[in-house]
Amino acid sequence: MAAATTATCQKAGVIFLHGLGDTPAGWSDIKHQMAQLNPKLASPEITWDFPAAPVIPISVNGGATMPGWFDLYDWPIDVTAPDDPAGTMRAVETIRAAIAKLEAAGVPTERIVVGGFSQGGAIALNTAYRHPAKLGGCVALSGWLNMKADFAEGKEFPTEASKATPCLWGHGAMDDKVLFPHQKIGVDLLTARGVTVDASNYPMGHSAHPEELAKLAAFLAGILFP
Repeated sequence: MAAATTATCQKAGVIFLHGLGDTPAGWSDIKHQMAQLNPKLASPEITWDFPAAPVIPISVNGGATMPGWFDLYDWPIDVTAPDDPAGTMRAVETIRAAIAKLEAAGVPTERIVVGGFSQGGAIALNTAYRHPAKLGGCVALSGWLNMKADFAEGKEFPTEASKATPCLWGHGAMDDKVLFPHQKIGVDLLTARGVTVDASNYPMGHSAHPEELAKLAAFLAGILFP
């Protein structure tokens, strides 16, 4: 019985969301990259989940359909870009269902990390900081905090418990798709409300940097195997 309890406590989950126009295959190799960077992350007790965005019409593409978590109206995505609240919240509900599935399999909520790249990062942020309980962590790589008015000072934070979820936020200083100023705006909003955010930037465009991935591996290992 004691051995079973120990194994259960070691269960963990990582949900990682791809960006616009991509598929789960675009980021699924991160599972192996993380294991190479930190052997702890090769643990079979970690369930890796790479959800697929629905195929939807995207306004900036003239209404042509592609995998996307929500609609986009401006390109590049600057800090004044309009939001798609309905699409964003549909995506949040999809990831909430993925969290619930992990919980049903015995993964404690505080050992679940939600992350994503670009549009996936936007959904990861909205999922983590609207969740009714603290998650293990949130990761945004080249993402942005859309629906940011909901997180502004003077408004009730979406859920009080979610403030305790730590965040890792990486961004390219030369990003020409999700413009770099998004990072400071989002980080400032979250930290002002009490969220612990580890933010860093890299000399790159809209992509992932080796140092960023190494930092991600350390972040995950620190949460899942402290």
